[in-house]
Amino acid sequence: MKKILYFSAPWCSPCKTLGPIVDSLSSTINIEKINVDNDQVQSAKYNVRNVPTLILVENGIEKNRLIGLQTAEKILSLYHG
Repeated sequence: MKKILYFSAPWCSPCKTLGPIVDSLSSTINIEKINVDNDQVQSAKYNVRNVPTLILVENGIEKNRLIGLQTAEKILSLYHG
């Protein structure tokens, strides 16, 4: 199963901009939102050092990642390859 893990934080300014973009895509692609302040286990597992970070995961294995503010097109390209 393929999904994008979206790591963000409430205090992160670029995350506030990216959040609505991710929300708009969540009806067409599988995206899981992760608050780095609340889920330090997942953040550590995927070695997330910056937010926002988007990680493409297939069957539990990281395939690719994007760091920083992204466009909807870039996120769709990450998901669809």
